[in-house]
Amino acid sequence: QVQLVESGGGLVQPGGSLRLSCTASGFTFSSYAMSWYRQAPGKGREWVATITSTAGMTNYANSVKGRFTISKDNAKNTVYLQMNSLKPEDTAKYYCNANIVGRIYWGQGTQVTVSS
Repeated sequence: QVQLVESGGGLVQPGGSLRLSCTASGFTFSSYAMSWYRQAPGKGREWVATITSTAGMTNYANSVKGRFTISKDNAKNTVYLQMNSLKPEDTAKYYCNANIVGRIYWGQGTQVTVSS
């Protein structure tokens, strides 16, 4: 069974940093691209970043480019999102995502709150 489990969220001050983790199981992790999305209160789910399955190429939403870094460790079946220079508008629940053989999988999400 495919499972995605996010962790690492919490409360941080503006300008601070946080590292999110998503541990995957139930599929060949290295064969698929992984993404991070987020959803703030009253807003739709927003794409944040993607890392490809083989080349390790990364793509970012303009709102986080230069501040966030997506990476993965295939040996640990884990994808990370390093978030620096956090802003209050980054406050959201962050979700790990995988597209596997036409099916979309989501983790349970981890809450990130940026506040002074």
